[in-house]
Amino acid sequence: MGWLIPIINVDIGELWQRLKDKVHEPDKQRRLVLVIVCIALLLDNMLYMVIVPIIPVFLRSINAWQPEPIEDDFQDLNLTHLNLTKHHLFPLATFNGEEDASVGILFASKAIVQLMVNPLSGTLIDRMGYDRPMILGLFILFLSTGIFAFGTTYFVLFFARSLQGVGSAFADTAGLAMIADRYKEEHARSKAQGIALAFISFGCLFAPPFGGVLYEFAGKAVPFLLLSLLALVDGGMLYLVMQPQRKERQSLSEEVPKGTPIYKLIMDPYILVCAGALVMANVSLAFLEPTIALWMKGKMNASEWEIGMVWLPAFFPHVAGVYLTVKLLQKYPNTQWMICAVGLVVEAISCLIIPFCTNYGAVIVPIMVNCFGIALVDTAILPLLGYIVDIRHTSVYGSVYAIADISYSLAYAFGPIVAGGIVASIGFTWLNIGIFLATLLYAPLLFTLRNVKRYDQFENEEDGEDAVIQVSNTPGGNYKTYMMNNLTGSTPKDELAKEDMANGGAGQHTLLGNGMTNEGAAPVNPFYQNATTAQNVKHIRYDRDSVEDDSDFQSFR
Repeated sequence: MGWLIPIINVDIGELWQRLKDKVHEPDKQRRLVLVIVCIALLLDNMLYMVIVPIIPVFLRSINAWQPEPIEDDFQDLNLTHLNLTKHHLFPLATFNGEEDASVGILFASKAIVQLMVNPLSGTLIDRMGYDRPMILGLFILFLSTGIFAFGTTYFVLFFARSLQGVGSAFADTAGLAMIADRYKEEHARSKAQGIALAFISFGCLFAPPFGGVLYEFAGKAVPFLLLSLLALVDGGMLYLVMQPQRKERQSLSEEVPKGTPIYKLIMDPYILVCAGALVMANVSLAFLEPTIALWMKGKMNASEWEIGMVWLPAFFPHVAGVYLTVKLLQKYPNTQWMICAVGLVVEAISCLIIPFCTNYGAVIVPIMVNCFGIALVDTAILPLLGYIVDIRHTSVYGSVYAIADISYSLAYAFGPIVAGGIVASIGFTWLNIGIFLATLLYAPLLFTLRNVKRYDQFENEEDGEDAVIQVSNTPGGNYKTYMMNNLTGSTPKDELAKEDMANGGAGQHTLLGNGMTNEGAAPVNPFYQNATTAQNVKHIRYDRDSVEDDSDFQSFR
């Protein structure tokens, strides 16, 4: 007999066994995986954004840019007649310009490193699976967060920020790929990734007030130590949940499918347009995050907690945007491109409004609108990337979500650096006008995604069954996906199946190689063998080299 837990009077060993049994259940396990991935994404984005109200003010407080040697030379001089012109020795524009550039480089270092590591992380995830790279990423995030807590110089904080980029390249990519792998059904995948995006939103928007309040009342180390503890707990949960499946995979002798190389995926025009949309959707935040704090401090004398709190209300429209997109895609599954285009236009308009705000309350509104637009784009594009891989490549998701992570990293790598230079040279207003024009000009490109999905869903697709029908005994090589033009059959499929079984499973009433069709069905091409009754076929794959006449079909490759 083991130890009994007080109050509930349950043996620890028995409770542990119950937990393991629950973890082995596929439905429970994938829900736990979703929770763990959401916590990891929450952690990474909180660690990214928590420094927004802390680091610029902290670096100024330790005189990171103050030219102390010159001050020391003059501090003992009793030249009272110079008091009125004292500040002309160090003009405010130059001082703020140096701050903007240095803070921008610090912010961008994480994304630059993440950009360089992502191709490697995507390839390793495709080969090793999703759990071990994610645990590695969480451990690296744990280390970088600890360094942030105790770092007191610009260079130490720069190193911690760069190390976070390595951890994010593994944790974020593996997490999104794991969701796509566990949720194969399109609607379920959109819903799961929408939940993950809600956690990303909460992390991004809750972290600034979280960091600002704790920094002001408890010190710099406290918010980072709490996030470090969260990384440790999440990594332990992932290890316990994935251990049974890892042992099961090792016992199987089946060869793991090889994913499509990342360089081939990035050459896919659909994936390329999706990646560009993710870049443009995140340019606005990437440019605003390192510059808006100093702009608010200079224009409206905002305090640290006000700078942090300006982001928090935007969480609610972001979640509303995620929810709205999931519902729209459930009802209108072919409208990703349109939803994404609307999101970009909404973002562009909000950026145009921000620099003309004159008080703290007014800034909140366009930021809320901006985050609503980001939610529309991200929630539409992320499931679409998994879908494109399913129908055009191998259903292994590490590399495609590494491309998504690269897209985010591009915005956050060059955004802060470029934004700091623009603000220092021509000002905050022209920065936002530039974002408005660039985002608005990209939106029409999304029209090219309108043909990605040109078939209706199967009736059983939302129930988790495989909706893709593949021709049996197909030769290796190139495949294309086609859609039948309203082929219908008048004979019930159950009766046809019985007749086929009576004839030894020859499948005379399916689409035969000799050109036979079901009674009342439209003529079909002879290369469709052993597919199913014509009334249920929506799309199949075939060897394009064997096609002589495909006039009855519409290609969307």
